[in-house]
Amino acid sequence: MKNKLVLTALIAFTFSVGSFKSFSQNNPPKDDDLLGQINTITTALPFLIITPDARAGAMGDVGVSSTPDAASIHWNPGKLAFVENDMGFAVSYTPWLRALVPDINLAYLSGYGRFGKKKLQTIAASLRYFSLGDITFTVNVGNVIGNFRPNEFALDVAYSRKLSDFVSMGVALRYANSNLTGGISVEGAPTKAAQTVAGDVGIYITKPKIKIGNMKADFAFGLCISNIGNKVSYTNTSEKDFIPMNLRLGPSFKINIDDYNSIAVMVDLNKMLVPTPPQLTRDSAGNPIPDGNGYFEIEKGKNPNVSVPAGMIQSFGDAPGGAAEEFRELTYSIGMEYWYNKQFAVRAGYFNEHATKGNRKYFTLGAGIRYNVFGLDFAYLVPTQQRHPLENTLRFTLTFDFANLKAKKTEDGAE
Repeated sequence: MKNKLVLTALIAFTFSVGSFKSFSQNNPPKDDDLLGQINTITTALPFLIITPDARAGAMGDVGVSSTPDAASIHWNPGKLAFVENDMGFAVSYTPWLRALVPDINLAYLSGYGRFGKKKLQTIAASLRYFSLGDITFTVNVGNVIGNFRPNEFALDVAYSRKLSDFVSMGVALRYANSNLTGGISVEGAPTKAAQTVAGDVGIYITKPKIKIGNMKADFAFGLCISNIGNKVSYTNTSEKDFIPMNLRLGPSFKINIDDYNSIAVMVDLNKMLVPTPPQLTRDSAGNPIPDGNGYFEIEKGKNPNVSVPAGMIQSFGDAPGGAAEEFRELTYSIGMEYWYNKQFAVRAGYFNEHATKGNRKYFTLGAGIRYNVFGLDFAYLVPTQQRHPLENTLRFTLTFDFANLKAKKTEDGAE
């Protein structure tokens, strides 16, 4: 039936938002694909790891150790304790995959507030909404059986606290919902929204005012494990998929050239904490051989149908290609940010993913401006290959700084 094909395409599309050469873990690739080096890791709910804000999006998708802001709840909740202002929030908007379809959008709203006598603690919240446009479901003879707008959203709350003058730690709790079909039945089997509760834990270490000649520099390091949560399913079956559990870490180094100019360089490394599809044993016809326990006989690698804790641990040593393939599963981002007088920013970055693990490679550019209460950031993505699904991706973020508003009112009153 055509509605089954539409459902399959929707789920495959959602799974492949992060990696454009993807396979379902429940339908492992053939041996020649694995040995031919294409063996991507796929998950459900990949919208959870799409960069939501323009500042990070302009710096190659780095953010685990960059200076804290309203989007820190996504990158590393541990950073929030060192946020400069007492309160603020931001609104971000990204037209997504416009090279393929015209009506997919990602919206992101986030905010934070510091509290306590010494301002050692910070709470934050965010809402992420991903719309996949309008879909018309039909049967194989062309009769329309319904219209639906697939959507996904996640609601986060976070708490962060300074443990010392240089170290902070934060945790976040997330509810995620992915409704791709509106409950449409496929061959008599109803579908449902995939939903789960997940958590993040992050650490942030900063050492400001390190002297380098006549200049001062700020060093920071961040580590965050995100989306630790149960597997999900779009049908009432026992087959479930991992969500994008991820380990992110990296340093940043900011040099304050003088009172007006500063430049920062930062690096993020990412490792998916999800099992790698194994290489399967196949019969003479090339079909995988069932193992009698609900999976297939494995020639190289490990069975990915394990619990969440086991999958996270297993992900560090289960690639059928051994250590070489494990290293290919790392993605890295490099970003730079220049500020003039803390009012004008210019940003650039690069993101790299191995060709056998998704092949996302692109440069990013962007700028930012701050004026009194408001700030505006934008980012532009430049892929390294032509006709890439992510080409011409734009991100916009509008920020609001209530601490500056309070200070401005005080100055106006004094006048």
